[in-house]
Amino acid sequence: MHEWLKTPPGRYLLDWEGGRFDEAVADVFGYHALQLGLPELPALQNNRIPHRWLAANAFRAPLAGGAVDPRATLVTDFAALPFPESSLDLLLLPHALELSPDPHTTLREAERVLVPEGRVVISGFNPVSLWGLRQTRARMYRRLGVGDLYLPEAGEFIGYWRLRDWLRLLSFEVESVQFGCYRPSVRSEAWLQRFAWMERVGERSWPILGAVYFVVAVKRVRGMRLLGPSWKAPKVLANAPVPIANRKAHRDAHDGR
Repeated sequence: MHEWLKTPPGRYLLDWEGGRFDEAVADVFGYHALQLGLPELPALQNNRIPHRWLAANAFRAPLAGGAVDPRATLVTDFAALPFPESSLDLLLLPHALELSPDPHTTLREAERVLVPEGRVVISGFNPVSLWGLRQTRARMYRRLGVGDLYLPEAGEFIGYWRLRDWLRLLSFEVESVQFGCYRPSVRSEAWLQRFAWMERVGERSWPILGAVYFVVAVKRVRGMRLLGPSWKAPKVLANAPVPIANRKAHRDAHDGR
């Protein structure tokens, strides 16, 4: 993955995802935020939460020569985060699920460490796209000993609809979904620029067929209701009712009856 991100398609993907992450985290507040993996993408740079960390995957952290990426704050197993329950306000998973040996457990761990109403932001490759179809075909050829993969070999695609079902099972509410990177699966910078017009056409004509999806979800807790400053209604003082009989007797006495 690290080497692929240096290629023209990899830089194109980082540029698109970087813009989406900047928009998604700009207005998220709290005390603690964590990004899981992909140090090439500083996804928390536009966020103002005071405590922000970047975690490297313990299974994929070493670089060439056995070194750990210096941008990482900690190295951990994404399926067993070293944080207590309900302790993080924002969690970013840029391609972390598809690169995890156990993506469902990783997502369940994300639900555990997030506070109620905390946000998780996920990006991943879309298997139903030009890039995904080329990768599937290339893997078939690889079994025959020919051809080259277009996308990184590590990891497994997780479709958006499958991810949405996982989120619902874990009490997440999908807040927004975006698809992007509609240009075809070419390798050179020049050809990617030639197909730049497909961005506008793809967003309008086949929006769910982008090469990458971007999901923002909120952790909901059943039975919990956030109360504002006006949660307690003011007491209304009602006037004491005057009996009709007493009012009539008072009128008769006044008239001398």
